[in-house]
Amino acid sequence: MKKLAQLVLAGIVGGCFAFGAFKFFDKNTVIYEQIPAQRYDTSVSSSGTADISTNFIRAAEKANPAVVHIKAQNKAYVNYQQGRNSYDPLEDFWGLRRRSTREQPQAGTGSGVLISRDGYIVTNNHVVGFADYLEVVMEDGQTYEAQKIGTDPSTDLAVIKIEGEGKNLPYLDFSDSDRLKVGEWVVAVGNPFNLTSTVTAGIISAMGRDLDIIQNQKSIEEFIQTDAVVNPGNSGGALVNTNGDLIGINTAISSPTGVYAGYSFAIPSNLVKRVVEEIMETGGDIQRALLGINIASVEAAKEQGISLKNVSQGVYVADYLVDRYGRKMGYSSAEAAGVEKGDVIIGVNGNNVAGPEDLQEELKFAKIGDTVSLTVMRDGKQQTIPVKLRRGI
Repeated sequence: MKKLAQLVLAGIVGGCFAFGAFKFFDKNTVIYEQIPAQRYDTSVSSSGTADISTNFIRAAEKANPAVVHIKAQNKAYVNYQQGRNSYDPLEDFWGLRRRSTREQPQAGTGSGVLISRDGYIVTNNHVVGFADYLEVVMEDGQTYEAQKIGTDPSTDLAVIKIEGEGKNLPYLDFSDSDRLKVGEWVVAVGNPFNLTSTVTAGIISAMGRDLDIIQNQKSIEEFIQTDAVVNPGNSGGALVNTNGDLIGINTAISSPTGVYAGYSFAIPSNLVKRVVEEIMETGGDIQRALLGINIASVEAAKEQGISLKNVSQGVYVADYLVDRYGRKMGYSSAEAAGVEKGDVIIGVNGNNVAGPEDLQEELKFAKIGDTVSLTVMRDGKQQTIPVKLRRGI
């Protein structure tokens, strides 16, 4: 999959920025060969099968009221729009202006999904993460100011809230995304190109895609791939089943142009639900943590001539994490806890670790402040090391 990611870059479906100088898309969104959008025949078949469009109608009627349009702006953008001079004379003291430290104006639009009657909304981090001011527009045109509750850059998810107490707002229930099957019909609902309440349909093309598109040191990706049409502004919108239950949050597209060209990607609802619960529990932004080590499989270590006693599988600790210049990138949690170079990790929190994929799976939701129990082999002897995940790496 990593090799595929080198050949395939996916463009995150962002908002359409209102200020031309701050264009959202970069030139590196080209992936896949462009193909025409698939069309679907919803007419009655000769066998007398019922018109399947009725399923889409039911899904649209349920999902549309719960999917909102989000307008996001940062302070620098608002100041620019209002003609305020943000120039600080101290920045030009002795003729040296520190331009690089000044916040760049950003503004954009996207979508979000109401998940409670009292106004909690899930969306993408790339839609609202930068924003200081948020406005939510309902399907009926009613507008609300929104506050940011928390974000998780590692999954590109965020939670915001509008004042909905007593208003009995429409919302969507989470469906179990683990039960989804390739080939199922799905419906995407959102606000592409600032068009409100837009519905498209497609099928699930694949599950569990990892495309390395989330720009975070510890990204968590397991996208649902569909051929439902998704475009800029759809980010944070709903992917629902034919019953109108939430199965994913639309997040990215594959495109050589920045617009839909065949496939789109959504974060599955079970992952969304878990992250939302974490944000609500912590009351703010989630910071994922790393052990702070460079690792290799036991097989790879032995191929390099490294002698490992009484070990047939696990994860070899090659070094502590450093940057590309060989400098330590911060405090290594593993190093601080006593994990040594040459150790082989064979378990995490009592679960066996056969290789790097197992270790990454066990730790993918680990947060700063969590303590994990590592079982390691050192010089042929087994020991357990508690590691408190700390700020740094």
